[in-house]
Amino acid sequence: MNIQKNAVGSALVYGLVIMLAVSIILSSLIGFIISQTKYGFQTASKESALQISESGVYFYRWYLAHMVEGKTANQIKDFWTSGNPYGVDSPYEAEYFDPGGSVIGKYSLVVTPPESGSSTVTVTSTGWTYKHPDVKRIIKVRLRRPSWSEYALLGNEMQRMGSGTDVSGKVFVNNGIHFDGVAHNTVSAAVSTYYDNDTGIKAWKPGVWTEWSGEYNTSMGSNVFLAGKVFPEPTFDFTGITADLSYIKSEVKTGVATNGCGSIGCYFDNDRQGRHIILKADGTFDIRTVKTYNNPGSGSCGSCTSEITSYQGGWSNYPIPDNSAIFVEGNVWLEGTIDTKRLTVVAANLISSSTVNAYIQKDITYAHADGSETLGIISQNDIEITKNSNNVLTIDAALLAQSGRVGRLNYGNTKSSITVYGAIATNKRYGFAYTNGTGYTTRNLYYDNNLLYSPPPYFPTGTQYLMDLWEEL
Repeated sequence: MNIQKNAVGSALVYGLVIMLAVSIILSSLIGFIISQTKYGFQTASKESALQISESGVYFYRWYLAHMVEGKTANQIKDFWTSGNPYGVDSPYEAEYFDPGGSVIGKYSLVVTPPESGSSTVTVTSTGWTYKHPDVKRIIKVRLRRPSWSEYALLGNEMQRMGSGTDVSGKVFVNNGIHFDGVAHNTVSAAVSTYYDNDTGIKAWKPGVWTEWSGEYNTSMGSNVFLAGKVFPEPTFDFTGITADLSYIKSEVKTGVATNGCGSIGCYFDNDRQGRHIILKADGTFDIRTVKTYNNPGSGSCGSCTSEITSYQGGWSNYPIPDNSAIFVEGNVWLEGTIDTKRLTVVAANLISSSTVNAYIQKDITYAHADGSETLGIISQNDIEITKNSNNVLTIDAALLAQSGRVGRLNYGNTKSSITVYGAIATNKRYGFAYTNGTGYTTRNLYYDNNLLYSPPPYFPTGTQYLMDLWEEL
């Protein structure tokens, strides 16, 4: 009997031990399942929070499209300064609905408006779900309207780039382009076909085309369109730049009585023929009124020079306004070096019907050429390289000729080389040389990649906001 009782007791003990072990395993398994379920729900909420945060960004892009697209630069400025834009003075919050129409969360937007002369907007969006409000995802994006300085060449009329041309930046022409060089970025046009009236061609051609068979440049040993060609595309409005010029003038005249510099920029009137400006590496510029110059008029002019012949008064010196503009209501002769400044120089007559030019005779250079400085030159008519310009000429700048062209008249003399490190926007056909061998023998057009995200202040832009930076914080 005692042996049987001991056996039963032992079995009971073993049973209790097994039950305890099973209960421990089951408890652990249940706890694991519960924790994994919670983790799954939190992971789903975390992913939902990201989607909610992104929806806030796309809402703001939609909001800007409805508020500022198609507006003038002055109207856009009024929107940012006095239009109570969402998210600027205080966070803007809105609820997020799922496809079934149920509210599942919310996003909060904090917006940094563009600085003076810029179109870049920074949006920080925080998203979360109501189920797990402590699980938040924050993303930061940069929205900007593409600047005209984003193109190595932007043209209105038909353009031709010869067989020795090597271009790194984008090329776009409103009319059509005959491209025989090598393009490392896209070459685009706004037309499907155009009439190429060059001597030896005179025929209807595709919007973008090359004479090279198979689109392979044998002289340079490369395909012509390395990044492809795109046409037709929407046009760029050169006429609309007049509104931009008027806006720049009104901006820089703030705090300027007649001539000189104020808190925002510098303005000089239409006295005599214009101004000669020398940019200096010490952060200042010298300026003097031009009394007379050798005016070539238009077309070829072997006896003309486009250069200054006399001055009115002496030199004045002013600090170079950073992130702003110098506006001259007349012709501008520009030269010098700019150091760690962002500046646009404008030559435009908005008082009378006569148009004015920007002239370049000597080098215009950056002190570093690493993005530390940015220079834009906007001319109401031409940006003209003068007859007695440097034999080896360097221009570090984004150039824009609204109604004329960037180039050099047929002065009948020959120069060695010209290098443009920046961008060219030209209404008429650009060019620094002629088929008779005159002009600059070597022509180097290097696109400044820094202009993509840091265009010159007040440079014309497109109408739509693009997203060029996305990061999760």
